Amino acid sequence: MSFATQALPIRVERGLSVREMQGEVTILRPRSTAPARSGDRLSEVGDGLRTGSRSTAVLDVDTDVGSLQVSERTELRIRTLEMAADGGRITHLNVARGQVRTQLRRFTHEGSEFEIETPAGISGVRGTEFGVSVQEDGKTGIATLTGAVETSAAGAAVPVPGGYQNLIWPGEPPTEPVPLRDDPGLEYERVVTFENNTRVVTLTGRVDPVNTVFVDGAPQLVDRQGEFRLTRVATARLRVEVVVITPLGRQEVHAIYLL
Repeated sequence: MSFATQALPIRVERGLSVREMQGEVTILRPRSTAPARSGDRLSEVGDGLRTGSRSTAVLDVDTDVGSLQVSERTELRIRTLEMAADGGRITHLNVARGQVRTQLRRFTHEGSEFEIETPAGISGVRGTEFGVSVQEDGKTGIATLTGAVETSAAGAAVPVPGGYQNLIWPGEPPTEPVPLRDDPGLEYERVVTFENNTRVVTLTGRVDPVNTVFVDGAPQLVDRQGEFRLTRVATARLRVEVVVITPLGRQEVHAIYLL
């Protein structure tokens, strides 16, 4: 006597789970928010996470796909969370602002997809380690450590292989990749002027254009040459803290005395 066997479907739990967190981390639901706790899951379209100043989180993608390292002042949400016909996993995230570093294993199914959408464009991968940084004006820096990323915007697609980085400006095609720098360094100069007998200090800073910059917690707009400017009225205590974060999450804090 022979018995027919029938494969039983295996339920795959899709989503992101909070593995580690530090500081002020908030879980975002379509109609509510709540303080995050270790083990919390994001499993529906519209679910997300937000980090505050000096706050970070590590999210696991499913149980074995990879992980996300989320820097301070970052907001992300799930845009798509599906299974492909061949069993592949489709994960699309939206990062409105901030910095996320992604570490993924190489996909084993052709239908698998992992994408990060920002206000400037989309970065799609098939197993890699890369990072994105999104500035307040939507400008997005992409840095690929290993593997390959395809950046797309304004009808154009530009591959960014391991060891390279590029930029996407809102409404424009991605720039051609250049060698990866991952440099959170800062160069700056100070200019003092007098307006109505008041001393005014202008700080001009220069960073890698792919980086995000915060001055005393406030995001700064970085132009195409990597410059930002800050003007302050001189007081007895005129010290600013400049935080520079690369797309891969490397960070430096620069204390600058303007007088």
